Amino acid sequence: MHKPARFDMYATIHRALRHFMTDTLTQIGRLDASDSVASRAALDQLDTLLYLCRQHLEHENRFVHPAIEARSPGGSQRIAGEHEDHLEAIAALEAEALAVRQAPSPTADLRLYRHLALFVADNFEHMQIEETRHNELLWQGYDDAELVQIHERILASLDPAERGIVLRWMTQALPRSERAALYAELRKQMPGEVFSAVLEGAKPWLGAQDWAALVADLDQREALLA
Repeated sequence: MHKPARFDMYATIHRALRHFMTDTLTQIGRLDASDSVASRAALDQLDTLLYLCRQHLEHENRFVHPAIEARSPGGSQRIAGEHEDHLEAIAALEAEALAVRQAPSPTADLRLYRHLALFVADNFEHMQIEETRHNELLWQGYDDAELVQIHERILASLDPAERGIVLRWMTQALPRSERAALYAELRKQMPGEVFSAVLEGAKPWLGAQDWAALVADLDQREALLA
């Protein structure tokens, strides 16, 4: 008999971050000084990714690590140290991206791409540790209701700009059923006209098939509640 799955506050946001990172890495790998419009769009996306990465680190430092330390002293020490390294890497990438904007060249473009690739690789390993070792400590120290409360405090701390960025990449990254659940929850939280605008805003993020599936799944959920 399988045990019920525990609440995992890392899973959804990490899906979004992995997707955002890999997509951005691909865009930076295509930088071409002769195509200023595409290059500017790729660098703008990189700026947004680095902003979100910094915010994500700050949320974990503020909310998750204190919770771990309260029940398992020293349990977040390794990852906290890596967060300091990541903040330095983010600052270095921001400086490199600015330099590429100001003086694009094949050499500078390739250097930025390779340094971003190392940052992404390091983050993938880092997130794996959080999803395994950190979750073990959180599950040992807290019940799911307590973990949901921590997660809700994180969500409440997000400003509108960050919420919009997260929603875009989460919408693209989640499996169909989880995407539908996310938007069903948003529908509960918002006035009807606001949710309609949010849902319509998601259309450009999805292919035609995924968009049709999302609308159908939401209609089905609404019919079941009627």
